[in-house]
Amino acid sequence: MNGSRLQIYFGSGKGKTTAALGQAIREASRGKSVIIVQFLKGKQPEAISFIQRLEPEIKLFRFQRQEEAFEDLSAQEQKEETLNMKNGLCFAKKVLATGECDVLVLDEILGLLEYGIAGLSDIRGLLDEAPEGTDLIFTGIRLCSDIMEWADEVYQISALKE
Repeated sequence: MNGSRLQIYFGSGKGKTTAALGQAIREASRGKSVIIVQFLKGKQPEAISFIQRLEPEIKLFRFQRQEEAFEDLSAQEQKEETLNMKNGLCFAKKVLATGECDVLVLDEILGLLEYGIAGLSDIRGLLDEAPEGTDLIFTGIRLCSDIMEWADEVYQISALKE
């Protein structure tokens, strides 16, 4: 990565998106522009409307159309959503290529590997596209060793008691 930084929040516990959002708010308060692209999230109107109140400093993009979580969809719906999420990946790459933001949060991007929606080369392509000084934040449940090696900071979120 050419002078950009990668931060990862992963694990089975709750709070990965919240931690990434907190980091996004912190950076926005420092005058940086932030874009969040969410993957594999069923529609959560209340969370979306709250984040949208943070515009123009923080912009949220979602490419999924279904309300249900990805794993609960029919095979046909999963196929359609896979195309939508691939569009989201292309959008993220374009954002990086054009230097459109200082911080790019890719929420649940690690899950795209699990579902076979994206491969390691797709993820690496995003990192290679990041301009100097751009920070990337990834979230997801499982982290593979390759992506961990590329990261500057990795935080594991797990519940010790629920």
